[in-house]
Amino acid sequence: MDAAQDKLALLREHLRGLGSAAAAFSGGVDSSFLLKAARDTLGDKVIAVTGRSLSFPQRELRAAELFAASLGVRHFVIDSEELALDGFSDNRPNRCYLCKKELFTKIWKLAREQGISRVIEASNTDDEGDYRPGMQALAELSVLSPLRLARLGKAEIRLLSREMGLPTWDKPSFACLASRFPYGERIEPERLRRIDAAEQFLLDNGFRQVRVRFHEQGKLARIEVDEQEFALLADAGLRASVCGRLNELGFAYVAVDLKGYRTGSMNETLSWPATRKADV
Repeated sequence: MDAAQDKLALLREHLRGLGSAAAAFSGGVDSSFLLKAARDTLGDKVIAVTGRSLSFPQRELRAAELFAASLGVRHFVIDSEELALDGFSDNRPNRCYLCKKELFTKIWKLAREQGISRVIEASNTDDEGDYRPGMQALAELSVLSPLRLARLGKAEIRLLSREMGLPTWDKPSFACLASRFPYGERIEPERLRRIDAAEQFLLDNGFRQVRVRFHEQGKLARIEVDEQEFALLADAGLRASVCGRLNELGFAYVAVDLKGYRTGSMNETLSWPATRKADV
């Protein structure tokens, strides 16, 4: 805990030096912690900015609005139009770069209109070990990542969030719904709505950490849940309900990933051999 507190002090020192900041705010564990630290350090010289799009569920937007209001932070919601970006809907491996470039360009515009000097976002050290093309966009636009600069990781952020009394300290991890599609699988509004509805159904039935991955042009739904939640699937009635609801949403087949939930599972295919010898 002492090491985490030292990093928190470093974070606050860094934020204090910014003078003012527009914080990209999704309402997740990391961005909520960063917004709280920025509010404590910069007072009313910090604003929160959330991007609204089909890849961002309404439940997450509502949670972000409530959290920002609880801190007394001015909160702006801007429309992100990633589906209109050339290459985004095609779901190329650089999809995240395209989205971040569009979103943070808009955040910078808002920041300047509000007389804010810097734009910050909530990547942490755990994000450095995965394929994150969006990081390039952040660098190009001079967006700062204070949690990384303070060398804070996810476990420390959750620990410090709990110490601060933040309700998000144990909130399940979330990533935009576009991350549910294998690279090359087209992203369309109707498909995003299906994924959103499928995940909402699972959340409503007691699962906390959930991903529904979209495969085979929507014929197959691959469900990822925490290993601790596998026991819920032992209930035949629940399994039948899940299958029934996902069938209603247009998925012919429903599968559970035995590896369970993990971040960046779609990136695993980037290093997967194009051809493999068949088992004999």
